[in-house]
Amino acid sequence: MVVSEKLDAFFTEKMKEYPTQRSFLVPMLLYTQDELGHLSEEAIAYIAEKVDLSELEIRNVISYYSMLITKPRGKYHVQVCTNISCMLRGAEEIFEHCKERLGIGHKQTTPDGRFSLEEVECIGACSWAPAMQVNYDFHEGLTAEGVDEVLEQCRRK
Repeated sequence: MVVSEKLDAFFTEKMKEYPTQRSFLVPMLLYTQDELGHLSEEAIAYIAEKVDLSELEIRNVISYYSMLITKPRGKYHVQVCTNISCMLRGAEEIFEHCKERLGIGHKQTTPDGRFSLEEVECIGACSWAPAMQVNYDFHEGLTAEGVDEVLEQCRRK
């Protein structure tokens, strides 16, 4: 089985709460990605069968949502917002600082697989710009020193 038995059982039960199996597709993709780290070929085939859709239909949904990925990324996925509010408060410098500190560029992963970096359009933290997200944790009002502290915390884990 591609996903754990526990996750498969969760999907089976949860799908009963939705009007159609397709209605639960995006949450299934997110849960699967969280468990596996990305949406592999096998995962796409599994989900297509589970919700009775073609693999192409699953891929179309994956390609629409930027948070869904088909290739592995780092254990710590650093997303730096460079949309207008963050940009006006120094986000481009924050992104450049991340690139320098991590030694990688946009949508790249460090050779050890620990970090990946992505420039994103918006993470919904405009009032606290500049901001970045590491996995599901938000960091706002950033400075270069703040970025270094966040990255160091990740390295120590």
